[in-house]
Amino acid sequence: MRIAMASDHAGFRYKQEIGRVLTAEGHEVVDFGTDSTVSCDYPEFVIPAARAVAAGECERGIVLGGSGNGEAMAANRVRGVRCALCWDATTARLARQHNDANVIALGERLIPLAAALEIVAVWLRTEFEGGRHVRRIGMLDAFDS
Repeated sequence: MRIAMASDHAGFRYKQEIGRVLTAEGHEVVDFGTDSTVSCDYPEFVIPAARAVAAGECERGIVLGGSGNGEAMAANRVRGVRCALCWDATTARLARQHNDANVIALGERLIPLAAALEIVAVWLRTEFEGGRHVRRIGMLDAFDS
């Protein structure tokens, strides 16, 4: 699977670690930055990653920051992206099953690395349930403010 990744300075370490694991598992990781722990502005990196997912250039995306909140908000500004802020395996599983989340946001300052790796693994292997959820996803995708 081709996976877009982006972070700000506060999510950089986890981006690197998760990227290494995904690459070792045979995934293709497209790194949109940042490239260090020097303070930076997350929209500069998250928006291009989200656009790559929305355009079909990447199948999924993972965005990281201190809390993951800003990154989720930025990713969700891109039409066609459904980014879920996940903090455990259950939120990751439900984000895929019920919301067909194609991007997840993680907060490096809030969850241990082992939990972040588990979240990513669960999210990648979980399928969208479809059914009653399709109508709701259609409503989200059709919304234009």
